Amino acid sequence: MEQLSSIWTLPPEDADFSGRWNMLKGYFSRNMEKGERVSASRKSRRERGIWQHRFRAHLLRDQTDFNRHVDTIHWDPVKRGWVNKVCDLPHSSFHRYLEQVVYTENWRNNECHDIDNIE
Repeated sequence: MEQLSSIWTLPPEDADFSGRWNMLKGYFSRNMEKGERVSASRKSRRERGIWQHRFRAHLLRDQTDFNRHVDTIHWDPVKRGWVNKVCDLPHSSFHRYLEQVVYTENWRNNECHDIDNIE
């Protein structure tokens, strides 16, 4: 099973995580090629077979909690074996964190420099 993790800042007085996840899942599903296995019950509800029915929301308490979740999001692809290094994911926010010097290239002993550029 794959997963999608994200951190959102919602407008003040708005905590409609469900509505946003529904929009995101609907847009993605309408623009993805069909072909995945779909159970009979999902077919009857016109649902795709790529999404779980539920999600887990967590309200971040403070900067430490935020940092812990960002680190988890960045490290999970390595932990799950999808990539060898965090920087191998081209669209990860990890690259922005490197540029902003929030992380160093060897964050978690996970060297990210290009071997051809080593002096």
